[in-house]
Amino acid sequence: MQNQNSKLKTELKYRCYYFSIKVIKFLETLPEKKVYWVISDQLLRSATSIGANIVEAKASSSKRDFIKFYEIALKSANETEYWLGLLRDATQADKNKTNQLLVEVEEISKMLGSSLLTLKNKKKF
Repeated sequence: MQNQNSKLKTELKYRCYYFSIKVIKFLETLPEKKVYWVISDQLLRSATSIGANIVEAKASSSKRDFIKFYEIALKSANETEYWLGLLRDATQADKNKTNQLLVEVEEISKMLGSSLLTLKNKKKF
């Protein structure tokens, strides 16, 4: 079980890293208009914050601290979903690309949520 948890944490870390790269590349394709710049800035911050908080959790000094970083990562994932949905529904951004990114961040959110339940010794219903 310990090995499986370690593998999940490693997979989650890498998925978040590559998700950040996908978001950066996607943002590079957006037009140079103020509306895209404002949303892009927020999206870039929230999307890259997911993985950064997971990496930061690794250096935490306690289980409580570790959980806090995972909670922040989950909040950042939720915020990322918001910005991607806004880009998809309110702009001319590539809907197919935004939907692909939404699917990935939703899966990352589920992994974070599941990890948090395990860390807090709570069961899913």
